Amino acid sequence: MLAHALFSLATLATAVSAAPLAAPLEARASTLAASSSSNVDFNITYSSNRTEGLPTMLILATGGTIAGSSASNLDSTTYQAGVVGVGQLIQAVPELLNVSNVDGMQVSNIASESMPDSVVLKLTKLANKALCAPNATFDGVVITHGTDTLEETAFTMDVTLQCDKPVVVVGAMRPSTGRLSSNSPNNLLQAVTTASHPASRNRGALIVLNDRVCQAYYCEKTQANTVDTFDSPEPGYIGALLSDKLFYYSTAAQPTFKQTFDLSNVTALPDVDILYGYQGTDFGLLNATIADGAKGVVLAGTGAGSIPAAALHDIDAAAAKGFPLVRSSKINVGAAVPGDAGYDSMIAGGLLNPVKSRRLLQILLALNKTNDEIRDAFEGKLDSYLSYKPGSS
Repeated sequence: MLAHALFSLATLATAVSAAPLAAPLEARASTLAASSSSNVDFNITYSSNRTEGLPTMLILATGGTIAGSSASNLDSTTYQAGVVGVGQLIQAVPELLNVSNVDGMQVSNIASESMPDSVVLKLTKLANKALCAPNATFDGVVITHGTDTLEETAFTMDVTLQCDKPVVVVGAMRPSTGRLSSNSPNNLLQAVTTASHPASRNRGALIVLNDRVCQAYYCEKTQANTVDTFDSPEPGYIGALLSDKLFYYSTAAQPTFKQTFDLSNVTALPDVDILYGYQGTDFGLLNATIADGAKGVVLAGTGAGSIPAAALHDIDAAAAKGFPLVRSSKINVGAAVPGDAGYDSMIAGGLLNPVKSRRLLQILLALNKTNDEIRDAFEGKLDSYLSYKPGSS
């Protein structure tokens, strides 16, 4: 069956390989406003035939490699991302309709390195309206997405979802038209299978690729080229698929440090930049990025979020003026912990890597949280664990 799906996608190559990419979006797109959730409309461009008794899924397509095209059946590096439309993706995998009724909406069709904050904000509003509104008619949402920034969108879905229905974010490391190498059809089928399964409820947002199910809060891209790139190095995967059968290793649970936030009244996410640590840096761009309009900065420090002494003067001065600075680690795995000597002016990012720290800081700033509230959101739960003493309540 999947061979048929691969063949169907391959036949699209001639028609779409010459299609132009979507126009690039503004680099500082977080200034673009998104409508409130009550005004977000579903522009459904594909609806499958309905089978009584099956759940109903909404596929929100954004582009990426899973919607990529190449003239070569083997190409995994020089293809065009974001070319194939949502209807073509769904129709090329008829096995989807064995597990769910499907509606599709084309939210964007771009490579995910160009994904603007405004589209991510729109996605969370659409997902919450589709799943959590009083008149919601969908049982789950699947978001197709480029892998380069997939973890950022998935994390956003996880910390903003307002009900227990599943959101599954899926991508691919091979373009959809690569008949011999594509993992797009199977990934899409497995994502819909996961979102359709009742055991996926109350797990927040999930990432599904390469037969694995990963919690969005912890999951990240770990390899630039191979199909087994998405992983949760410390917590591990929470489930898998054997052929077309989903199973979980444990009952539903939420990440210990996760909090959720309602963005229904947020119209834009503020600019937050990431500065990268390395030998010899003094984070000299800090003052420049503040002057350029950033509302917060994440410092991707070395090791466990180490910051060079040469940078502390400017960092402390900015923090003294109320500018929020979050200290994370460029290592991506591990924790930048609160209470490190000399780093009191900065907020510890805890277990969140730099891009997830950035998104959480954007959300908190968009909700007009104070610096104390921002610090508590990042540090509070982790600090309570670190300060626990045996025998205390």
